[in-house]
Amino acid sequence: MCVVELMASDDAPDLLSDASAGRPRAAVVREFAASELFDRTFKDGMELVEEVAAYLDGDGRRDSKLLSRATALAYAGESMKLTTRLMQIASWLLVQRAVREGDMAAEAACEPRYRLADAKTQAEPTNPELPIALVEYLVRAEKLYGRVLYLDRRMYLGEDAESAPANPVQSQLDRLTAAFGG
Repeated sequence: MCVVELMASDDAPDLLSDASAGRPRAAVVREFAASELFDRTFKDGMELVEEVAAYLDGDGRRDSKLLSRATALAYAGESMKLTTRLMQIASWLLVQRAVREGDMAAEAACEPRYRLADAKTQAEPTNPELPIALVEYLVRAEKLYGRVLYLDRRMYLGEDAESAPANPVQSQLDRLTAAFGG
């Protein structure tokens, strides 16, 4: 389910439209932190972090030892990008949780230092011989980053869906579906 679908669902409050309706940002942030949408996003984010950690420490480590030197180097680079992206997501989610639990004022969460950077995604992984599991985690992380970036921009900067850039992750997902049959 994409972010737009989540926002349109009956069980998710229409928080993002409130952000652009002139309401104080801090109020929108507090409401989001208390929402089911936040619960689902937090759960998805932390589960992905745990899955990737388990993969990189287990099957991924074993897979990387079987790769050629050039592919192993690409694997190392892509796994660093993956863990960096996941830490950015987790940091953003933890700020929202701190607001929810009263450990951080919503006004403080509105500071620019807590904003996410624009996504800079690559069209394809750096090496076509990378393990498919790693590629799948890269795609999932970019998709989740896109969701979180969308929320960040709407809540904190008041950008609407029309002004947000096209989601490059969707094109990757479309390519995977075409290649492997969805």
